[in-house]
Amino acid sequence: MLSVKNLAVSFQTRRGTVEAVRGISFDLAKGEILGIVGESGSGKSVTSYALMRILDAGGRIKAGEATYSGIDLRRVAERDMGDIRGREISMIFQNPRAALNPIRKVGHQIEDVLRRHARATRHDARAKAIKALEDVRINDAEARYDAYPFELSGGMCQRVVCAIALACDPRLLIADEPTTGLDITTQQAVMELVRDLIRARNMSSILITHDLGLAAQYCDRIMVMKDGLIVEQGDPARIFSDPQHSYTRKLVDATPRMGEGIRSLLPPEERKAELPHQVHDRPLLEVSNLTKTFKGMAGPVHAVRGISFSIRQGQSVGLVGESGCGKSTTSEILVRLMDATSGDIIFDGQDIAGIPAQGFARNPRRAEIQMVFQDATDSLNPRHTARQAIGEPLRRLGALRAAPLAARIEELATLVGLPLPLLDRFPHQLSGGQKARVGIARAVALEPKFLILDEPTAALDVSIQAVVLNLLVDLRAKLGMTYLFVSHDLHVVALLCDHVIVMRAGEIVEQGPVTRVMTDPQNAYTKALLAAAPKPPARRQLA
Repeated sequence: MLSVKNLAVSFQTRRGTVEAVRGISFDLAKGEILGIVGESGSGKSVTSYALMRILDAGGRIKAGEATYSGIDLRRVAERDMGDIRGREISMIFQNPRAALNPIRKVGHQIEDVLRRHARATRHDARAKAIKALEDVRINDAEARYDAYPFELSGGMCQRVVCAIALACDPRLLIADEPTTGLDITTQQAVMELVRDLIRARNMSSILITHDLGLAAQYCDRIMVMKDGLIVEQGDPARIFSDPQHSYTRKLVDATPRMGEGIRSLLPPEERKAELPHQVHDRPLLEVSNLTKTFKGMAGPVHAVRGISFSIRQGQSVGLVGESGCGKSTTSEILVRLMDATSGDIIFDGQDIAGIPAQGFARNPRRAEIQMVFQDATDSLNPRHTARQAIGEPLRRLGALRAAPLAARIEELATLVGLPLPLLDRFPHQLSGGQKARVGIARAVALEPKFLILDEPTAALDVSIQAVVLNLLVDLRAKLGMTYLFVSHDLHVVALLCDHVIVMRAGEIVEQGPVTRVMTDPQNAYTKALLAAAPKPPARRQLA
């Protein structure tokens, strides 16, 4: 169905020419699902944009051929290419909210595609758009037709994007990181939906992802890219059991699995013994009957419903659950960015629930409770250098100035493994892993007793995630900190945490030692979460 030969793509930038894709070749058979995996910057998405001919203004296809069902995609007229997009080749983009028009109803956006490719008239477009929503298993599709994107959850928006992509029955579907940012059950639902539709319609598909485990579960063949080149391709089971290229071995090692240690994520030559850490019997945090209710247009919204738990000093506790279960609301209440409706929060012997969130910044306890936010890019001021970001809590709460401040910033950068020359760079000049390190350095600057980590590795490549997780383990031991690790990735929680709390619809449905909950869950919801987690093939046997 698709044949790519010696495809090369470059971009003109202020610093010269960037060779994004450097002469790659591959074929895609009818009915096949091909997974393209690799880290950010490897050329995965650029390859798909080149096939669709939607490169940025500075990008151009330098050389090569891309033939789809006998059609040379490089040389076909733009008018004809416009007909091919959507009708023959369609694409699911990485960020569904960015892909949808925020001020148009989702049903109208599906109609646009149907009418553009003559698959509907103004008389039957609504009925066909509703049918497209039903095909992607959206409940009450007629009501959802009139919804705006901001009224839908992330998973629902992703289903709408799938409906748009599949509305005209394309023969080739390109899915670019279709599950990034989705919770584990929504991820499973979206991927099984896409797979089932591909099988039912006898389509072919290219799945672009940095999650090797996800690709192994849903793809017939995996192609590994690095620095614009294909370094390895083959059957998923073979890729995992016997990777031939050193880069593939690095990705395989960095893929989290149940029952393995945190150091197993690193390459063998980088593994070292874990530092000992102490967990005390005394609770550092005790939460009792915590409740948070918001005012909604249709009545009160109960985000958190009377939850209770305790965390011992030195402990690492995982907080898991689907999007909307109350994890982030609970975290923001604990870090005192939001007031609870009712309940008690005893931190180190003091009830801090009664201290208004608005005035907590001036409370002495502020320095003892810190947070690492989910999106390292959004949580950093784009006008501040890494040095300024790390130094901000030291200036505001630590009262450090001049030489002591500069020395402490460099000490923190060294602690989190951030090279000192990068301290004077702005966020846009740093990689995802480097920005994550800046966020962690800022959070631990005052050596807090309690650190809340809200999905700190959700958007990172697996190898960078492996380094950041191991860094967190080492920092916990060195600084004697206590963690609340908020995540939807159960594999990561099993590696990093001693204890786990499972939330659903604002309530705690199960909690206990991580080994017990992960191997012998008692609640049906916990069992469903574990069943939804991607299951990578067995790791290669190390010599």
